[in-house]
Amino acid sequence: MEDIKKEAYVEVDKNMIVATTIEEPDVKFYDIRKPPFDIYGLYDVYNQPYFRRLPADVAEATSEGVAKLCRESAGGRVRFSTDSSYIAIKVEMGPYARSSHTTLCNGAGFDLYEDTDTDSRFIKPFLPPYKFENDYEQILKIAGPRRMRSFTINFPIHGVVKNLYIGLQEDAKLESGKKYRNSSPIVYYGSSIVHGTAASRPGLIYQSILSRRLNMDYINLGFSGKAKGEPVLVEYMAGMDMCLFVCDYDHNAPNAAFLRDTHQNVYDIFRAKRPDTPYIMISRPNIATNQSEFAERRDVIIDTYRHALSLGDKNVYYIDGESFFLGKYENECTMDAVHPNDLGFTLMADGIESEIRRALAKGGVL
Repeated sequence: MEDIKKEAYVEVDKNMIVATTIEEPDVKFYDIRKPPFDIYGLYDVYNQPYFRRLPADVAEATSEGVAKLCRESAGGRVRFSTDSSYIAIKVEMGPYARSSHTTLCNGAGFDLYEDTDTDSRFIKPFLPPYKFENDYEQILKIAGPRRMRSFTINFPIHGVVKNLYIGLQEDAKLESGKKYRNSSPIVYYGSSIVHGTAASRPGLIYQSILSRRLNMDYINLGFSGKAKGEPVLVEYMAGMDMCLFVCDYDHNAPNAAFLRDTHQNVYDIFRAKRPDTPYIMISRPNIATNQSEFAERRDVIIDTYRHALSLGDKNVYYIDGESFFLGKYENECTMDAVHPNDLGFTLMADGIESEIRRALAKGGVL
């Protein structure tokens, strides 16, 4: 395995050194593109200059917006096991722009979870310095006695990551991470809600929450403002390895008429290639705070669902997004009346989980 050490402690080719200001004298850095790290949720990670979610030709054929947004690493994860008493990161970022809709941790931060036999538990985030430019380092101490543990690090939601190095104690053991359930990933397609725009940190998007609950891999194909049911992208998604497909792009349709012109077509294109894959369609969640055309838009999605049933589809599911935020918290679930906050994403995970379990149980996956 190739590794990277502090120059002060070992003489190596200077071109192989990742400079660091981390003060631990025994830190040793590893490139996550090398074994034994396991990378999930990203496309062709070993042959790209930065981590991305789609092949360039598909993204460019879809739209200029998707070509740009697919470079953001939403849903990316790296898993590994170690007995190091600390975990450091050295990250090299691509273009990053601060936004009023996102925290700095959302756009450029990572967060760390410990994976146990029964669940995954949040430890802490790797927070970028407020005035960082493109690269930064952070270190987290692991509480308790030194022993082998498994970890997941979630990538930023709205940020381009060129390289990520993980720093461990020089004498630490390093092995592959906990494995997900033995199945293909769940693929989620949709708007900025799917992308994860207003989550405070990467591990709190609803797909990540569900992944931990189900111990399942996933791929986030949310494209803020740019998911519009383009046939070229639907054709590509229909050819992906997956165990279930979730379609949720209501908010990116400019109006109800556009949604009607595209929504059933997305289903038809997908079903032509994948007649048996479970297909979940979701209407918008934030009715209390964003009522524009909601009833007409929901009718469009219900009509697609009825169309699927009329064809005899036994593996199609509809979730009414209005149900997610009903009750005493319905006015507390968004950051800006549109994008779910951390509470909103948690309630979305609650509402989607049962349908995913039902669909996958039918196919014997769960």
